[in-house]
Amino acid sequence: MASLPLLGAAMPLDVLEAHRDWIIADQRDLELQDFITADVLNGDWMPLVHRARTLLDGYAGRLGIHGPFWGLSLANPDPDLRALVTRRMEQGLEICEAVGATQMVIHSPYSTWMHHNLDGLPNARQNVVDLVHATLDPIISRAEGANVTMVLENIEDKDPDARCDLARSFDSSAVKVSIDTGHAHYAHGSTGAPPVDYFVHRAGDLLEHIHIQDADGYADRHWAVGKGTVNWHAIFTAIAKLESEPRLIMEIRDKAGILPSAEYLSSLQLAR
Repeated sequence: MASLPLLGAAMPLDVLEAHRDWIIADQRDLELQDFITADVLNGDWMPLVHRARTLLDGYAGRLGIHGPFWGLSLANPDPDLRALVTRRMEQGLEICEAVGATQMVIHSPYSTWMHHNLDGLPNARQNVVDLVHATLDPIISRAEGANVTMVLENIEDKDPDARCDLARSFDSSAVKVSIDTGHAHYAHGSTGAPPVDYFVHRAGDLLEHIHIQDADGYADRHWAVGKGTVNWHAIFTAIAKLESEPRLIMEIRDKAGILPSAEYLSSLQLAR
């Protein structure tokens, strides 16, 4: 990257109203967080889409959504439940099409338990891959046709490579990789995973999305940047080597921390 990377943010529409000028002034990447719950997905979500379109009048940046994830595993072994997960993923794609989003964050199926047990059980590692394909294969062509990339975000992942290998197995522009800095830092501090910048290096140009949040290495904090112990210099050094230009989405729990987080990274001359 020739210049400092541009920061974006994740937020619901209520917060976007207050941050709209900041987002649009530099056409920052934006991730909408309004479409993740069963209540929304089972109801009429078109009013949210219309509201988003109105708020984003004049927006020409890269738009994404956080896809459904509550209670959903992409590797669910129960075919009935797996059908529901596929349906939720397809609903997410429908929303992307309606609102004009080109990226949808979905959650990795890998857990800490899997890391310590998959290689001790016959075919268990391949079974996870096969189950995720059974979940996502029915909607891959739709995602490709809509120019939507589903990015697999690390949740409990201890192994930086398993999720990347899973994404590669689709051989599709519709499946790439995401890294959440706080999740990776939790895994590093609490489960012995590599440090966060190693996750970036290992993903390489499969990496098309990063959730930026600070944490303490013990829990999933989603603190404002600068409030925890994440090594931001190492992470942005790793990001600078990529050609994929991942969306840098600040995912802060207290949305009042979005602008201070951007100012903090700017003060370090790491991002703008």
